[in-house]
Formats: sequence, C-alpha cells, structure tokens
Amino acid sequence: MRRFLTYSLLFLFPLALPGQEIKLGKNEISFPSDSSCLDLVFSKMDSILFRGSGDLRILVIGDSHTQGGTFVKELRNDLVSLRPLSDGGFGFVFPFSAAKTNNPNGYVTRYSGTWTAARNTMKDPPRRLGLSGMALTTSDKTASVTLRSRGRKAKETEPKYYFNSVKVLGYSDRGNRVPVAILEGGDTLHGVPSMGDSCWTFTLPEMTDSVKIATEGDSGEYTLTGLYLDSSLHGITVSGTGVNGASLPSYARCKDLERDLAIVSPDLVIFEIGVNDAVAYSFDTALFESRYKALVSRVREVNPDCAILFMTNNDTFRYARKRGYYVNTNGSLARDAFFRIAGETGGAVWDFFSIMGGSGSMREWEKAGLARRDKVHFTDEGYELQGDLFFNALMDKFSEYMGRKAE
Repeated sequence: MRRFLTYSLLFLFPLALPGQEIKLGKNEISFPSDSSCLDLVFSKMDSILFRGSGDLRILVIGDSHTQGGTFVKELRNDLVSLRPLSDGGFGFVFPFSAAKTNNPNGYVTRYSGTWTAARNTMKDPPRRLGLSGMALTTSDKTASVTLRSRGRKAKETEPKYYFNSVKVLGYSDRGNRVPVAILEGGDTLHGVPSMGDSCWTFTLPEMTDSVKIATEGDSGEYTLTGLYLDSSLHGITVSGTGVNGASLPSYARCKDLERDLAIVSPDLVIFEIGVNDAVAYSFDTALFESRYKALVSRVREVNPDCAILFMTNNDTFRYARKRGYYVNTNGSLARDAFFRIAGETGGAVWDFFSIMGGSGSMREWEKAGLARRDKVHFTDEGYELQGDLFFNALMDKFSEYMGRKAE
C-alpha cells in the first residue's frame, strides 16, 4: 500500500528582503556522491513516525552558532512535533553558565561553588576534553550544577522534554571525588560507573525536567565534560555541541571525542564548523578539507554507519577600523570546499550560504532583523528561520524516500 506522510510544513513564503530574497528554490539537501547516504536515517524516522518504535539520534557539532542553541532547539521542536510522544530524550548538554559563558537557549543551567573552565579554543587546554569541547573542574565540596530541559524563553506551544536517566561524563585524575545526583527532596543518588569511571549513569526514580549534579569524596578534584539526558521512551533525540570561536583545530584537541561519541551514538552528525576557519585572510582550502576529513574519520571510527551532513558557512563580513564592514570573500571558497568534502566522504550538503543569497547577503538579513550587527551571527528569529528551513529541506528528502519505498 502506498503510504504518504502528512507533515507540518511551516509555510515559509519567499521572504522579501531589501534588494534581495532568500533563495527558497535552493533550499534542498544535495548528495555530491552518495544519494542513499541518509536512507538509514529516513528508515528510522519512518519507524518512529508510522509505528512509534525505534530511536533516531541527531547530533549537531559546531561553533558559536551551535553554542547559542536556537537552531538546535528549533530543529528539535520541529521534528518532535511531527508525532505525539516521539521525544526520545533531550540528549547531550553542558552547563556553560558555570564556565562563565553563554548557555544554549534550549535549556537552562545554574551552578554553585567554584569551577575552573577549559575549552578547545585554547591552544593548549589544561584539561582533557571530549565532545563538548569544554571542561569544568572543581575540588569544592559545595560545587554543583543544575540543568533544566526547558528553554529560557520557551513558548507554551513548544514540546516539553523529560528524562529519567542521566549519564555524567568526566574524570578524576587524583583523589576519590565522584559525581552524585541530588534529587528534588535532597536525597543523594549514586551512579553506576562505566568506561573506566569516565561515565556515571544515574537512573532517576521518575521522569523529570531537571537534575542537580554535585560531587562527593574526601580528596582530589572532579572534571565534568558533559551530560547526556535520556529517557526510556523511543523517539527522536536532537543534541547540539558548540564552542564560541571553535574551528576544526579546536576539535582536534578533544582527545575524548570518540569516547563521548560512543555514548551519544548519533545516527546523523550535522557539521556546522567552518566560519572561524574561513575568517583567515589566506584561507587554505586544501588544509580545511583535510582537517574536515580527519574529523569525519574519527566519527566513522565510532560508528561506520553514521550519516554525515555538512552545513555550508553562512555569509559573513569582516571589520577594519578604516574600512568598516566588508564582505568576507572566503564564503564562496568554503562553500565549494564543503561540496568536495561531502563528495569524498559520502556525505550530504545543505547549502545555507546559497540559500541566504550568497556573498553580501548577511547585510540584507541584518536589515530584515534576522542578523546581528556583527554580520556574523543571527538574531533568535534568524536562527529559528534557519532551523525551519533545514527542517523543510530534510522533510522534502524524507518524503522522496517514502515515495521510492512505496513504489
């Protein structure tokens, strides 16, 4: 029987910008070498949406665009809204507020006590890093972090996310300090260690939208590198990890990347890294491509079947005191490089650079209230539009997949 998917199109009409339009005709996912590279992802989506069974895990790895969290939040909400009870868990998170930096707006974090931060943008990070690209170290017995899976400015129409399992990623190089979960009533919950004590799993007594993590032990310090918020329900999980200013060399410094990828176990990795690489005046595309292929190899070492999708850089401007803002012409060079990388790695490409309108389009997005004055980052409305555009492009390909399957 031929089956059709009815999904909630967001009715994104051509947005008239001053002097330019968003190129909605280019809003599609391309396959430079392997047109079936997303079929396993779509097969899992089919099972979740039509039979309510199975799990699909999507991970976005990026820079400040991803750390801001709005794109990831919008994509998560769009996908989970396709079917009731299709939330498979909130996914990978990090308490950025304890590192004195902006937290993704898709969830809220608080902290107490003293934490020392390290990040992958440091040339020689003082701590071993993992997928989050961040680390928080404490020897303070009063230190804790609290996370809530609800956005800072959540709308009433947004899905609510709950979890009953927490994996705490990190390590203690000295002493006997370990993580513990503090329940709402104040009771202390002890976890089960695995992976050489670098992952502690806490099974919560009930579904919740918040958790508090502290440490206990007589001596030493504990370094926290990430958390994974999971549930016992089947469905779709969309996680994001990004660090302000991160580039490809930043993730090369993350020695525990493979360990954390094994825990997150993504079926699809969306790469959003590249803006900071392409800001250089002498942009070496060959080096850019080799670094990206090395990162893809690390993902495939953990999961050879993981689908890879590259998001081309958004258009950006540079700033000089005497010249003011001017177009970064490396945008088109990076765009072409992404297609070559995808062709050589069997990945897909979502060409956001061209969808925006190409070189110089960031100024038009700013005039429309969709980009910030730095002409590098977007407003919340701009990131929401980006998430909706990507969702529609993904659903178009999913619809095509369902059509082929029904033939």
